[in-house]
Amino acid sequence: MAIPTLLIGFLPVYKSIGIAAPLLLLLMRIMQGVAIGGEGPGAWVFVAEHARRGRTGLAIGLLTSGLTLGILLGSLMATGLNLKFSQVQILHGIWRLPFVVGGIFGFIALLLRRWLAETPVFEEMRLRATLSKELPLRTVLRDYRRAVVASMAITWVLTAAIVVVILMTPLILQKAFSLPIHDMQWASLAGTAALSLAVVAIGAATDNFGLRRVAVPVLSLLVLTTYGLYLGAERMPSVLLPLYILAGMGSGAAVLAPIVIIRAFPPPVRFSGFSLSYNISYALFGGITPPLVSWIAHLNRISPAHYVAFVAFVGMITILLAPTPPASE
Repeated sequence: MAIPTLLIGFLPVYKSIGIAAPLLLLLMRIMQGVAIGGEGPGAWVFVAEHARRGRTGLAIGLLTSGLTLGILLGSLMATGLNLKFSQVQILHGIWRLPFVVGGIFGFIALLLRRWLAETPVFEEMRLRATLSKELPLRTVLRDYRRAVVASMAITWVLTAAIVVVILMTPLILQKAFSLPIHDMQWASLAGTAALSLAVVAIGAATDNFGLRRVAVPVLSLLVLTTYGLYLGAERMPSVLLPLYILAGMGSGAAVLAPIVIIRAFPPPVRFSGFSLSYNISYALFGGITPPLVSWIAHLNRISPAHYVAFVAFVGMITILLAPTPPASE
């Protein structure tokens, strides 16, 4: 992740090397996608297996909060650059700064990993010689198809909460209701900050009250606050900031995805099952969602909220029916 991010900050422009410039940018973005595809599932599995018994949800929530804080830092950087510099200055080189800073932080994170150790779950499996004797993906596809389907469905909820409510909604609302761009930026930042706190609280709540008891009210909150945000932007734009904070809290439902997937697969195939399900689903729904939501937003300005509500309903059904093998507890 650090290498392609840093290299983007130093890429030559089209005027210098022609068509090779956008092709190199595309290659770097693909490398970033490949990196996060292994990094996210691996990190969730790592913290879940290091967590004390009965604190898995909290551990996953804390990690997810770190991921969403990354979104917040990126948004703060973009907002700061737009406030400090003109668009001409940004286009003439200032745009490189976030990538250089991000790449440097990536290498710092790499150095910090020297102090990490294998999870207790993995070490116990190794001592008992219970590691998978065949290709883990083959085992997942043969024995855990229901878990794969459930994991892909719940990942769809994560994409709806993060991609639609947090990433796409600021631009959609700004264009649809002619809202001041700076007001929209600050509201979005507040919503992302609320999301970062909500995922920790929701993760801890699943430890104390159980996943299914928490999931229905949390997904209901996601639906209600998303509708409230869109309807409020249309009828009461003066309260956009608190409405986005509430929507950020509702988007904390995204943390249910890694919790469900961790529970769906037993330790010997957990990482493989998580990676396969999450990455296929995120590639599919993460790729389809932006053009689909942008299109339906032109048909009806409240349609993105309808989309989130439908996906949340799918999430409720998924969690009620999702498998929980005894080995994964």
